Amino acid sequence: MTATPTGEQVSGAQSLVRSLEEVGAEVVFGIPGGAILPAYDPLYDSTRVRHILVRHEQGAGHAAEGYAQATGRVGVCMATSGPGATNLVTPIADAFLDSVPIVAITGQVPYPAIGTDAFQEADISGITLPITKHNFLVQHPEQIPQTIAEAFHLALTGRPGPVLVDIPKDVLQAATSFDWPPTLDLPGYRPVLKPHGKQIREAARLIAGAQRPVLYVGGGVLKAHATAELKRLAELTGIPLVTTLMARGAFPDSHRQHLGMPGMHGSVAAVTALQKADLLIALGTRFDDRVTGRLESFAPHAMIIHADIDPAEIGKNRIADVPIVGDAREVISELIPAIQAEYAAGHRADLTGWWRQADGWRETYPLGYDEPADGSLAPQYVIERLGKIAGPETIFTSGVGQHQMWAAQFISYENPYTWLNSGGAGTMGYSVPAAMGAKVGAPDKLVWAIDGDGCFQMTNQELATCAIEGIPIKVAVINNGNLGMVRQWQTLFYEERYSNTDLGTHASVDQASLTGSRPRIPDFVKLADALGCIGLRCENKSDVDATIEKAMSINDQPVVVDFTVGKDAMVWPMVAAGTSNDEILAARGIRPAFDSGV
Repeated sequence: MTATPTGEQVSGAQSLVRSLEEVGAEVVFGIPGGAILPAYDPLYDSTRVRHILVRHEQGAGHAAEGYAQATGRVGVCMATSGPGATNLVTPIADAFLDSVPIVAITGQVPYPAIGTDAFQEADISGITLPITKHNFLVQHPEQIPQTIAEAFHLALTGRPGPVLVDIPKDVLQAATSFDWPPTLDLPGYRPVLKPHGKQIREAARLIAGAQRPVLYVGGGVLKAHATAELKRLAELTGIPLVTTLMARGAFPDSHRQHLGMPGMHGSVAAVTALQKADLLIALGTRFDDRVTGRLESFAPHAMIIHADIDPAEIGKNRIADVPIVGDAREVISELIPAIQAEYAAGHRADLTGWWRQADGWRETYPLGYDEPADGSLAPQYVIERLGKIAGPETIFTSGVGQHQMWAAQFISYENPYTWLNSGGAGTMGYSVPAAMGAKVGAPDKLVWAIDGDGCFQMTNQELATCAIEGIPIKVAVINNGNLGMVRQWQTLFYEERYSNTDLGTHASVDQASLTGSRPRIPDFVKLADALGCIGLRCENKSDVDATIEKAMSINDQPVVVDFTVGKDAMVWPMVAAGTSNDEILAARGIRPAFDSGV
């Protein structure tokens, strides 16, 4: 790092850019506008911070998320006041729910005008208060270096999350001195990293004695970079393990102990193991409703060890018998010798019978799908082949809906940080800009965005950004012509009354006149071309591999593949919302038969 002059006279805007350089920000995704414009002038001269001009502020926020999730560093997005700032609300909320470290920098109307309903004024600090880890309204230019340093520290430490820095235009324009490094002043902010020894010993005692334990692994293990420690713990104990939607890749899918993903669309083995367990070792997970189903019926026979860096999560949804506050890597690292001590003392339950049950569920109810009766292309097949051809080093991002669940189910995740998706917020439109951010952060990685035809139409304008900025992502549009997950619910729960779910992205016969056909609106191949990308289409199973391989051979432009698939495929297994996990359906109308005992 170059020496930084102390006391140099600069503008607030210059101080902001210098501060971003000093905290190591490599890239900012943003759009200029009136209130933030002063910051863009010194940014023009920076040789250390790359700015990527997006087409919509939502794209900037999701790109910052994708960058952060792929690299483990803080993602940065920037917007002007008013509508520019409010367009960041969705990605900020998304980052908050999925614990993604981003810093959002917004311009604000001049400080004396705040509260006067000035042009393009919005109280973005107030708006985002419930969905940020912290936010700042900078009142004086000399506060900028300290604020930026604190924002980056807050975003990345403890439980990661989004931090907003709102800077009035007059503060950016004012003269100040630049001093670095600043002193951080965050009274009361002391994340607990190391767990309490007594709780570790009690957890080890329960683990050694449990007859039907399950390692219930959440995204916090990835945030803590604890995947190597997790593998050691799993292999030491021989305990069955499940990884949530946000933890895919934290433990290799190919490992014998991995029962799959739990939850509403989880594997029968994973869901049932949680239900039948006598002990859950919950690591970096928050007992989300998508996993638990009806909460009062979740894992009714299980004692709970719950380890999380955020004390607010422990006991929030399920009371913990052994609560452990701490960083997942620290917790697991201390659990291992404590368990070894229990084993050395002769305390170790025999898990043979438990594994016999788990293997039975896995073998009897494997993940699978039926080929469409009408001969159309099966979306599950497309995603399965994409995973196999692209390989385990590929970073996959996903939108939200059926394609998200199929991507979580039918791609084998062997490595951490290769699966990026919107879990807590379930944000349609996440995939393309997140892929863009991931590719910027990991330019040597192959990045595929798996999207639905609904999600894709929300943020595909960022493909123009990718084309102009030289960011060659690849997009697989799983085009079933509908809002697929909504249609699935309409099929199952609304008597097949398909109200407002047909997107018009399939060509079809005009039923009113029975002459001609309705064109694809939009035609994704033509749209790709218009956005500076290569567009491909695949409609037949026999063409899937060749189409994927052709897309893989193009590395100097973004590629969009329209996989036109059948409209009636459904995601199975399924636990209907509000029901017990005991009511899981392996397929439509098929409820697994289990022995009456636990």
